[in-house]
Amino acid sequence: MTSLTRLGAEELRAVVTGYRDVLRAHQEGINRLNVYPVPDGDTGTNMALTLGAVCEEVDGAGTDLASVCKAISHGSLMGARGNSGVILSQVLRGMSGVVAEAEGVDGSSVAAALRAASTAAYEAVMRPVEGTILTVVREASEAAEARAAEGADLVGVLEAAHEQGTDALRRTPEMLPVLADAGVVDAGGTGFLLLLDVLLNVADGRPVPEPTEVEAPVLPAALPGHGEGERGGVSDLRYEVMYFLEAPDTAISAFKDVWAGIGDSIVVVGGDGIWNCHIHTDDIGASIEAAIDIGRPRKIRVTDLIEQVEEERWVRDAADAGAIDEVPEHLRTRVTCAVVAVATGAGIKRIFHSLGVQGIVRGGQSMNPSTAELLAAVEAVPADHVIVLPNNKNIIPVAEQVDAQTDKTVVVVPTKGITEGFAALLAYDPEADAGENGAEMTDAATNVVAGEVTQAVRDSSCDVGPIAAGDWLGIARSGIVAVEGQLPDAATALLDVLVGEEHEIVTIIEGEGATAACTRCITEWLGEHRPGATAEVHHGGQPLYPYLFGIE
Repeated sequence: MTSLTRLGAEELRAVVTGYRDVLRAHQEGINRLNVYPVPDGDTGTNMALTLGAVCEEVDGAGTDLASVCKAISHGSLMGARGNSGVILSQVLRGMSGVVAEAEGVDGSSVAAALRAASTAAYEAVMRPVEGTILTVVREASEAAEARAAEGADLVGVLEAAHEQGTDALRRTPEMLPVLADAGVVDAGGTGFLLLLDVLLNVADGRPVPEPTEVEAPVLPAALPGHGEGERGGVSDLRYEVMYFLEAPDTAISAFKDVWAGIGDSIVVVGGDGIWNCHIHTDDIGASIEAAIDIGRPRKIRVTDLIEQVEEERWVRDAADAGAIDEVPEHLRTRVTCAVVAVATGAGIKRIFHSLGVQGIVRGGQSMNPSTAELLAAVEAVPADHVIVLPNNKNIIPVAEQVDAQTDKTVVVVPTKGITEGFAALLAYDPEADAGENGAEMTDAATNVVAGEVTQAVRDSSCDVGPIAAGDWLGIARSGIVAVEGQLPDAATALLDVLVGEEHEIVTIIEGEGATAACTRCITEWLGEHRPGATAEVHHGGQPLYPYLFGIE
């Protein structure tokens, strides 16, 4: 093809669509550059999801360049996912603003757009760290500006940006020791370079790179922050909090100062009264209260960084079968108070139905159903009073928004796991109102001690000791308490911590990866070491967690 000297609206649409597609193709490889030991979507997935939101916005935009640029800016702000997605949104917003003003993309405007992207990305991060996506974008922009000053055309400027960005990415381990120790380059910078690949593809027909196998990183004991752009301790900061904040622009500086005192990996982007906010913290309440003090937070999303699971799998399963499960015939009779529960795994859903749950919404850790999905389930159940069981601490804030959206009376019982949900249902009375049920079910849920077993996907470390990829992790509500090479050993080591002489019942929920032999080892261990506790085994079918435990 003949090289283009300028990109207009149609070509910009092609860039956005192409970038989304190449991120989807490369997302697993980018994810494997991350540095956290449990199954986790992270950078590649978050960047791909962010571009998916941008494409949806662009699809509904007008055909002129200004409309396309506005759609890119708005779609990236509102659709940003995770730390990496928020930073990428600033890159795209910075670039689209310049392109709109320049009325197209030529050599000089693409250089200016990359400079604006770099400036916006650095401004979004409270404590910029070199050796991240920030460095790659900045060095690419500097090379682009130098080449444009020499009079180079669009392709020449993009070539210079790509060459220097590639070199910067190669050197990220020299700037950030944790990358050198792990033997990887920066994940976010890798994702950004694909944007330059797509720009060269649209402008000059050059092929985009094919995905390659990436070895999982080998990590030292001290882990960096969980996203690009800031340094922080994953072992110290457990939760990722994100929300949109409606607040005056003049109040944001003070808001950032408050956040600086309670966490890191802080990214706050936006303007004109709407801000996309991201932080890693141990204090979920304070991170949300800071927003309430100056405005209105909405679409609150809290992710437990220790317990994250593959969001991609849940999204695919939900797309295949719909977000809300079909209700069995015997549960369609009208009652005073119905129950809606969040769950995944066919066995777990069957157990919930057997305990009287009328509505089930698919979801779980890092695959949080939206308020709209929960609301639809609430409206569908045959009762004017409804109890919602989130069954995950990340979903509780979303569930608490449902009551204001419906004429029904909705009470959230703040269950943080499946076993707490089961326990709560033992106190459920379909003929009592939501207030009475809420109090009784909450009391029942708080009496449960919960734990779970999953497998490490990366080398890491924790308070218990070093973690190798493939190790089995026993996780209590306080964090990782057992690391073993074999699944039965991790399960029994976890139970050794959780089950006391005073406990009477240990509920064992088998998921994918559980075996009859392993379950027998667990029950025999309980019989020998905790003879006062009775084991109850159920098949849940949940992904990624072979065993969930509830101790009463």
